[in-house]
Amino acid sequence: MVQEYKAEQTISAIFKQEPQVNDVIDRLLKRNVPRENISVMGRNFESQTRITGFISKKDVIVGGLRTGAIFGSLFGSLLSLLTGVGVLFIPFVGSVVAAGPISSVLLGAATGAIAGSAGAGLASVLTTLGMSKDKAAIYETRLKAGEFLVMAEVPANKSGEYQLLMESAGGEEVHISDRTLPRPCPGRCNSPEDLSPEVRSHLSADAQKVFIDRYNSVLDQTDDESKAEQAAWDKIHQDYEEDENGIWSKQKVTA
Repeated sequence: MVQEYKAEQTISAIFKQEPQVNDVIDRLLKRNVPRENISVMGRNFESQTRITGFISKKDVIVGGLRTGAIFGSLFGSLLSLLTGVGVLFIPFVGSVVAAGPISSVLLGAATGAIAGSAGAGLASVLTTLGMSKDKAAIYETRLKAGEFLVMAEVPANKSGEYQLLMESAGGEEVHISDRTLPRPCPGRCNSPEDLSPEVRSHLSADAQKVFIDRYNSVLDQTDDESKAEQAAWDKIHQDYEEDENGIWSKQKVTA
């Protein structure tokens, strides 16, 4: 009987070189960490200059994640196996390539769906995920310097094992958080109650229904939560405007 994988904690580490990132992803996958529980972020992936045209429209953390399909042909690496690959703009860091659930976290920061200001940069986001301010500042500085962030969501009873794996692959500044990265829904959204509190609190009742419909439609087609969330937020931005309280409630008037 195959035991269900239960992610309960998040292990984060900094890697100096891109080959180390490929190596640690390979090791994690071979040790049965699902691809949807692995996140990667970095500025200096070799193919980045070929996709700079996809950088977001606004000077916020992210204005538009792109589908992972094109990245598969560009990277030729294990990065292309992960979910939600996209190019983001992060204040104080610059444009980065990100993959995995961290992409959705950054999208949530940009839309106000998680605590903290999107304009405050990566360190602000990481502190909302349980990282100390000092450690978060180190991560932001090293990412800005061209190094790479890898995060793996793992069972609590195996966190020590996976920490050793990350360290043996060259991981530095290792951090373990007693939580996983937030998702908009636990899989498919069946009702507004399934939405995470962070997302639900920033949408009116009508906008929640629009978000859920678009999210489920894309999730059914792609089985990729990051892509589904991006499409849902794109639909919200297309149909609504934020009110003075930061809630997407003002329906746009179409000519």
